[in-house]
Amino acid sequence: MDKIKLAITADHAGFNLKKQIIEYLKKKKNLLIKDLGTDSNESVDYPDFGHKIAAEIENGKADFGISICGSGNGINMTANKHQGIRSALCWNEEISRLARAHNDANICALPGRFINIEQAIVIIERFLNTGFDGERHERRKRKIPLRNNLM
Repeated sequence: MDKIKLAITADHAGFNLKKQIIEYLKKKKNLLIKDLGTDSNESVDYPDFGHKIAAEIENGKADFGISICGSGNGINMTANKHQGIRSALCWNEEISRLARAHNDANICALPGRFINIEQAIVIIERFLNTGFDGERHERRKRKIPLRNNLM
């Protein structure tokens, strides 16, 4: 079985939760984890890290990503500017399941100031262990990328 290539990133507001998540995920034998920063609680700009994780996935260097900022919104919005990205803001297990099953999300964005490590683990486990349902959802997924002829 091939290992899942998982990129993880955070801004300063998500740094502590990111460290805890990485410690948990290191115990998983089926994951190759790449930490894209930030490496401290010092203030940084979330777009820098949202673009970085999106590029990892677009370039095939990661299969999935976990991104964290204070609300989860900013880093999520940034990643979704990339055409190959389907980043979902996940704050509970069911939202995480639906993001994968219905939307084939490839980034799980977490609100670092609003969830704890126990909640984050549940969300991430559901995200990584849920497949895409396909069928009617595939048709909808294909309509997500911006196409010039639709404007």
